Amino acid sequence: MTTNTPNIIIVSGRSGSGKTSVLNILEDFGYYCLDNLPLSLVITALEKLTETDIKKIALGIDVRTPKADLKDFETIYQALIDLYGQSAIKILYTTANDNSLISRFDATRRVHPLMANGTIKNLPNAIKTERELLSPIFKLCDIKIDTTSLNIHELKELVRNHFGVNNVITVNVLSFGFKYGSPIDADFLFDVRILPNPHWQKELKVKTGLDNEIKDFFANYPQVNDMVADIGNFLIKWLPEFLNNNRHTITIAIGCTGGKHRSVFISEFVGKLLSEQLPKAMTVNIKHREKIYWQEH
Repeated sequence: MTTNTPNIIIVSGRSGSGKTSVLNILEDFGYYCLDNLPLSLVITALEKLTETDIKKIALGIDVRTPKADLKDFETIYQALIDLYGQSAIKILYTTANDNSLISRFDATRRVHPLMANGTIKNLPNAIKTERELLSPIFKLCDIKIDTTSLNIHELKELVRNHFGVNNVITVNVLSFGFKYGSPIDADFLFDVRILPNPHWQKELKVKTGLDNEIKDFFANYPQVNDMVADIGNFLIKWLPEFLNNNRHTITIAIGCTGGKHRSVFISEFVGKLLSEQLPKAMTVNIKHREKIYWQEH
């Protein structure tokens, strides 16, 4: 068994039961995902990936792989155990009842993989045949998830629980200038142009919201502290709710006219408050979008 053992998840299941969704979820959790990989290439692919220090890997394997490969699944599986150890390999299998699968294919108008070449003419037969072809994988699976009555959020929570993945959210506090356009990816946007503007004082115009002179300027205006407190209290109260909402990043945009004084100062202050008071699962980054323009004014 190799040292620094990788974490390898083989994801399989019936077409339409959520296998691709599981791979997308695992990718969100930091896994390197490969879908529709022929079984005959699995060992070689894993060796190449682990050589490059990729240790969290999810492989999607289903009936799109050659039938001969599926018959050899147990042999490949045992070879992986010999290489990496039993604890390094997990098989997750998704399924759903036949009526649900038929409804999903009807709703999406997708063609079942076994019907694509025309050898199987109707969907119920394709679903039945697929179940038989996947039986070598199903009988060895460690985790079976029936998605018949699950929505995508419930599925993500199940996958998270099975693999012990903690929900971690990156909170980006972004200062910006409205004259350069509002950030399109902002989840929350606060306009602080109502605050006093140091730009109109000649000696402060060249400074930024990071400089002590600007901090001293704002210290003379109680409304600045009020603004910080209002924004901070709102975010401290509501941002933790996103830990239960399957989010990975949240962007809080704070804007003034040029993105140099007010928005920078407020973003720094709010970011510090959030870093101190949000749960540990929420990491705070402070960014200043218009920094490249600061020397021009």
